[in-house]
Amino acid sequence: MSMPAVVNYKAEKHCVELRELDVPEFGDDEVLLEVGNVGVCGSDLHQWTNDQSWPVNYPVVLGHEFCGTVAKVGRRVDGFREGDRVVSETAAVIDPDSPMTRRGLYNLDPSRKGFGYGVDGAMTRFVRVPARTLHAIPDSLPFESACLVEPCCVAYNTVVGNVRIFPGDRILVLGPGTIGILCAAIAKLCGAEVAIVGLEKDRPRLDIAMQYGCSTIVGDARDWALQRDAMGCDGVVDAAGVGPTMKIALDLVRPAGWICKVGWGAPSDGFTLDPMIQKNITVQGSFSHHWAIWERVIALLSSGALDVRPIIGGVWTLDQWQTAFETMHSGQIVKAVLRP
Repeated sequence: MSMPAVVNYKAEKHCVELRELDVPEFGDDEVLLEVGNVGVCGSDLHQWTNDQSWPVNYPVVLGHEFCGTVAKVGRRVDGFREGDRVVSETAAVIDPDSPMTRRGLYNLDPSRKGFGYGVDGAMTRFVRVPARTLHAIPDSLPFESACLVEPCCVAYNTVVGNVRIFPGDRILVLGPGTIGILCAAIAKLCGAEVAIVGLEKDRPRLDIAMQYGCSTIVGDARDWALQRDAMGCDGVVDAAGVGPTMKIALDLVRPAGWICKVGWGAPSDGFTLDPMIQKNITVQGSFSHHWAIWERVIALLSSGALDVRPIIGGVWTLDQWQTAFETMHSGQIVKAVLRP
C-alpha cells in the first residue's frame, strides 16, 4: 500500500515534492498513526527554501506538528489502542541513558532527532511514532486545533518554563509569527500587559495578535517600553529569528529584567552583549518542550483558556502543500494546516 507524502529530498532551494511512499513498518514500542491534521512550521519553510541551520537527513518527509488516530499498536505498547485520538511530541529519537534524558529534559539530549528533519514526519497519511511521545486528547478538541499543541508548547516553555512573569508585568514580544503570537497569548494568561512588535508587512499578523488582547506596534517600540516609568519593560521575548532583534531587546528591557530568545536567526555583525552586563539582565534561551508541558498545554486548549483558531489561516489538502507553504511564507497568514 502506498501513500502520498511531502518530501524534502535534497539540500537545494525548493527541493520539496509530493511522492508516493510505502506505508511505514513500525516496531514493538511504536504505533502506526493515521494523521488527522499537520501544521506547517516555519522550520518546514526553512527546509523548503534551504536556509535552515540544522542538519537534515535527506530525503525526509516534512511535518512535526501533528495529531491523529492510532491505526495499529506495537506488541509492547501499553496505554494506547486502535482508535485513540492522540497528539505526538517531536522527539522521535532520544538516548534514554543521556544525562539530560535521565533528568526528564530529553528535549536537550544532544543526540535527539525530531520528526521532519531527522526521521520521517507527518505530512503524509501514516507515520510511525514511539508510544512514549503520545498524549491522549479529548473528543472535544478538534484535530485542526490539536495539531498546534506543539507550537503552543514551544511558547509555553518560553514564557512559563524558562522565565517568570508576574501579573502586571509589561512584556514585549518581538516578531508576530506563530511562536511570537502564542508567546504573547500565554503571557496574557499569566496576567501581563503585552505588546507585540512587527514590521509594516506584518500588519495582518498583528491584527490577529490583537484578538488575544495584545497591544500591537509597527516599528519602534521604545515609547511603549518606557511608558510606565521610563526604565524599560520587565521582559522581552525575541521570537523574530533575526540577528538585530537581540540588540533591540537589550535596548528596551529594564535593568534587572530578562530576555528570552526562542527565535533562530543568523548572527549579526558588530553585535555585543555588553549591555547585558551593564543592566544586569538575565538572557535565557528556550528550546523545545517536554512531557509535563504537553499535558499542561493540552489542558489549556481543551478548557478553552487558550484558543489557536485565530492563528489558523486555512486548511489545505496534501496535494495543495505548495499553495499552503507559499501563502504562509508570504506573510498573508500566521499558520497553514494540512489535511492528508
